[in-house]
Amino acid sequence: MTQHSKVAYQVMWNRLISVVEEQAQALVRTAFSTSVREAGDLSAGVYDVDGQMLAQAVTGTPGHVNAMADAVAHFIRRIGRENIQDGDIYITNDPWEGTGHLHDITMVTPSFHKGEHVGFFACTAHIVDIGGRGFGADAHSIYEEGLYIPIMKFANKGKVDETLTRIIRGNVREPDQLIGDIYALATCNEIGHRRLIEMMAEFSLDDLNGIADFILENSRRATLERIAALPQQSAQGEMTMDGFDRPITLKVKVSVEGDRIVSDFTGSSGLDKKGINCPLVYAKAYACYALKVAIAPEIPNNAASLAPFEITAPENSIVNALHPAPVALRHIVGHFVPDAVFNAFDKIVPGLVPAEGAGCLCNFQVSLRPRTDAAAPATARRSEVLTFNSGGSGARPEHDGLNATAFPSGVMTMPIEATEHAGPVIIWRKELRPDSGGAGKTRGGLGQYMEVGAQEGHEFDIQAMFDRVDHPARGRRGGQAGAPTTIAQDDGSAMSGKGKQFVPHGRRVVMAFPGGAGYGDPSERSVDLVKRDLARGYISAETAARDYNLSASDIAEVQAAVAKGDMM
Repeated sequence: MTQHSKVAYQVMWNRLISVVEEQAQALVRTAFSTSVREAGDLSAGVYDVDGQMLAQAVTGTPGHVNAMADAVAHFIRRIGRENIQDGDIYITNDPWEGTGHLHDITMVTPSFHKGEHVGFFACTAHIVDIGGRGFGADAHSIYEEGLYIPIMKFANKGKVDETLTRIIRGNVREPDQLIGDIYALATCNEIGHRRLIEMMAEFSLDDLNGIADFILENSRRATLERIAALPQQSAQGEMTMDGFDRPITLKVKVSVEGDRIVSDFTGSSGLDKKGINCPLVYAKAYACYALKVAIAPEIPNNAASLAPFEITAPENSIVNALHPAPVALRHIVGHFVPDAVFNAFDKIVPGLVPAEGAGCLCNFQVSLRPRTDAAAPATARRSEVLTFNSGGSGARPEHDGLNATAFPSGVMTMPIEATEHAGPVIIWRKELRPDSGGAGKTRGGLGQYMEVGAQEGHEFDIQAMFDRVDHPARGRRGGQAGAPTTIAQDDGSAMSGKGKQFVPHGRRVVMAFPGGAGYGDPSERSVDLVKRDLARGYISAETAARDYNLSASDIAEVQAAVAKGDMM
């Protein structure tokens, strides 16, 4: 390969990344669901004819992207190569051949150039409702969790299957929204296809074989070099999370073995009776992500850069749930996988990975309806409102954790205005939670407070999807734990961290989301940083004195400066 051809292929690689990013942004702009439009809970990518992912969009979540990396091969197998036609669009929400639960729609579109099949585009989006019990942990099997769409053709040679769309419409609570999202997914693949064909014409390519070989070969070599430079050791990691009605333990052995890193989850808890079980494809997505960001964050995600990370788990363990286990909230367990992996990896390469953070997203879905305890106004209506929110991320070895920021998912918090626009819900409070970040040489990120209610004339069910109530984030290397999750009604009535719960007319739900843990001994934290945190309201005077030994005179100095407006 000449130097010129290497440069040309590098330009094409960068171009492919921009193509799939435009693909993702097209989905963001056209999606109906706030989970896609506002939170970016999606993925987009381009694949070769064998279903190997060549490039992924920067916009998106590791759970979607890395799980979708395996999905296209399933589509090829189910559809059959002989049945792949120009103009086809394929669809599924199969948890085990898609991205882990029924609430994710994955769509795959073959790309043809000059009459020949040259590759695929794929995308995934979280949709607000898929029927069944609704988005929550209450189901006892996959059959209760919603409508299942096997891998099939949504469009055959350009003609949409209207029977399929009627079946979907008849089984979901928000039919216009869901069908709109499906067409948005199909459209974003079409945008990617157009840009790919433009690139192929520009570079006089008849197929993607050459650029695919270049991408995969270089990514594989670069990743293997990083792995080879690590200590060839094994270490165990373990953590406990709340679960539904009993604690769940994740155990993992991480082994660096020359040309691969193996993460073995033997010893983890078995299946739960409720819908928090995690298919292996989703656990694998986050285990790979954790190791990749630790050792090779700048190497683009594709089939070859992910291949050296091998993930195993016993069948019907909490991280390898098999059909027909309920898996609607598989993200709760999946989002804790990186912390478990980091707990092991920190023993192999100290000083690299962060302390534990909030872990799973602090999601809740509100099912609103006209009040039933008295006459409801004529304007009262039914509505489903899903909102994504975040606790604090764990402190890093050299930097504080991020406040109210989703790690590892990377999903954005939905703005209040967008949430309230989606239905008759009111967000009465949303603000950072002081003293929730664990103390340390570097401090854990802050969680947040939220208070939610309904407009006059409505009652609602809230689907809580929280963790860290009984098992807050643990500090690393001397850092302190983050604050736990709390949830209750505004009259003090206790509520559970998971499950559907009724909230009567006029009542509100008050929530405090968890903080990230600290890293390192708090006594080693810079006095100036402690003063800054106190001035910004991130910590109280009591915390500054108790956890950081800030003197009374220093506290008084900061308080006086804040009163004057001199410190921000």
